[in-house]
Amino acid sequence: MAWNEPGNSGGGKNPWGGGGNNSNQGPPDLDQIVKDWQRKLSRIFGGKGGGGGDSMGGGDGGGAVSSTMVTGVLILLAIVWGATGIYIVEPAERGVVTRFGKFTEVTQPGPHWHLPYPVEDVEKVDVDQVRKVEVGFRSTSASTRDTGGVPQESQMLTQDENIVDIRFAVQYRVKEAKDYLYNVKDPDSTLRQATETAIREVIGKSRMDFVLTEGQSTVADGTQTLIQDILDRYQSGLIVTSVNLQSAQPPREVKPAFEDAIKAREDEQRLKNEAQAYANGVVPRARGAAARQMEEANGYKARVIAQAEGEAARFESVLSEYKRAPLVTRQRLYIEAMESVMSNTTKVMVDVKGGGNIMYLPLDRMVGAQQPTQNISVPTLEAPVITDSKTRRDAEERRRDLRSREAR
Repeated sequence: MAWNEPGNSGGGKNPWGGGGNNSNQGPPDLDQIVKDWQRKLSRIFGGKGGGGGDSMGGGDGGGAVSSTMVTGVLILLAIVWGATGIYIVEPAERGVVTRFGKFTEVTQPGPHWHLPYPVEDVEKVDVDQVRKVEVGFRSTSASTRDTGGVPQESQMLTQDENIVDIRFAVQYRVKEAKDYLYNVKDPDSTLRQATETAIREVIGKSRMDFVLTEGQSTVADGTQTLIQDILDRYQSGLIVTSVNLQSAQPPREVKPAFEDAIKAREDEQRLKNEAQAYANGVVPRARGAAARQMEEANGYKARVIAQAEGEAARFESVLSEYKRAPLVTRQRLYIEAMESVMSNTTKVMVDVKGGGNIMYLPLDRMVGAQQPTQNISVPTLEAPVITDSKTRRDAEERRRDLRSREAR
């Protein structure tokens, strides 16, 4: 028969350990339950515990010992749990503390303590590490560098509707640890997308020749500024340190034709430079020669004018003298004319008056004999006797002409 069957008086079948009449039954004793748990724990941790009523009756001292040991264990566990809250932040790191998942503070380098898990948690962020994002190529893969990189990233459209192949690397680091962890889901991926957006905007506003030649530094600076603006709007906690343009070239399919065009442009510029250098050398010389000829012409003009003015003045002076003394002036003019004529010849034939002889004067020898360094004896030459009748008649005619001139 079950203990709770009708008519049963209990018979020791009460599960709460009590006997007697059912009318005296109540809820289980709380002290008895605690003692039972203490006894079980004392067995586990090496305490002495017995079974039956004797152990319960005489187990007060054992229960006290077991309670002390449990308290010590709990204190030890609390110390170990509290020690897990000690952490050290390295000089290049920042510690971001959260309490039940909510941001609390950012700790600086050095030793710190926080309430251990699950109350508080700390995540360390390296703020001095320089990170890199590569667009258009991958430095870890030789195949991408040799085969044209990553076309879907590197090929971009310029303002003049040409396609260029751009490869560049962006270096960045963490500026704010809190923003880096909690404002954006994936800051590194966000920076890559912002980088591609910025470079495509800058290339789309530039012409192809400008991008491939002298505009590479300008493109890099504009891209860095635009990337930083995007990151600041997102509050990503990142700062861009540099944008390095690795290469800018036309696509592989048109690269040979583009290189020919570049070579032709360089040849054109080289020929222009050579022509300019030749012009810089010829034009000044031509200008100098023209200036010299102008000066010579001016000098000749001044000389001719001066000579003409001198001749005119001399003629006027001679004319005035001739008007005062015509005979004397005539003789003086004749003598000056003969002097100028005789000074240009080395041989003189003199017609002697009253005779048919002609005297020959070797002026060259006479002039040489007058020099002090030469002692040349000038022989006395006799005038040859002219026997030819024709020659005699010619001499007579010359004498008559001379007499007629003197008479005039």
